[in-house]
Amino acid sequence: MNLTIDNLFDLNETIAKDIFKGCTYPWEVLAKIGDFIIELGKTLPADEYELRGENVWVHKTANVFPSAYIAGPAIIGKDAEVRHCAFIRGKAIVGEGAVVGNSTELKNVILFNKVQVPHYNYVGDSILGFKAHMGAGSITSNVKSDKKLIVIKNGDEKIETGIKKIGAFLGDNVEVGCGSVLNPGTIVGRESNIYPLSSVRGVVEAKSIYKKAGEVVAKN
Repeated sequence: MNLTIDNLFDLNETIAKDIFKGCTYPWEVLAKIGDFIIELGKTLPADEYELRGENVWVHKTANVFPSAYIAGPAIIGKDAEVRHCAFIRGKAIVGEGAVVGNSTELKNVILFNKVQVPHYNYVGDSILGFKAHMGAGSITSNVKSDKKLIVIKNGDEKIETGIKKIGAFLGDNVEVGCGSVLNPGTIVGRESNIYPLSSVRGVVEAKSIYKKAGEVVAKN
């Protein structure tokens, strides 16, 4: 599969479109998220966004529950919802109409518009495309157990990233089933579905159904 940014994401569906300039692959963006948010936040219109704490910009239409914790730098977009006991550890962009749910934890992420991570999810060092959805309890694992640098495996191709922490990259309209683990460096192409309770590694082709390792079928 083509792993380029343009092949995974509709960049018109994120306030962070400019962060992708000059980058070919999505993992190249991860190290830039924190600084990008700070610079972008300074340009956000004051009649639309409230500054809540240091480098935390929240759109006035967003619904942030009182029990949620948000550390900067962070941007919470228009009509987004950050629910009870959500834990946003910083370096996070939550897109328009996105949902960050009960006890969900975010760190160093970009959630495109309409993303849903609504129930007990961990999303770290990851980018989730437009309308991507992670079922209850599904998580991104972002560090290998041997702590080695992450290699992206795309069929017979192996791409050295030089990065220790990479979660997952979900293309637009990806559906991840409940209780699934996306192992470090997982990439799921647009409009694909992951079965519940899956352990996913490597690359899942666009418009496919991941049933288990070695059993991935194309959508009709």
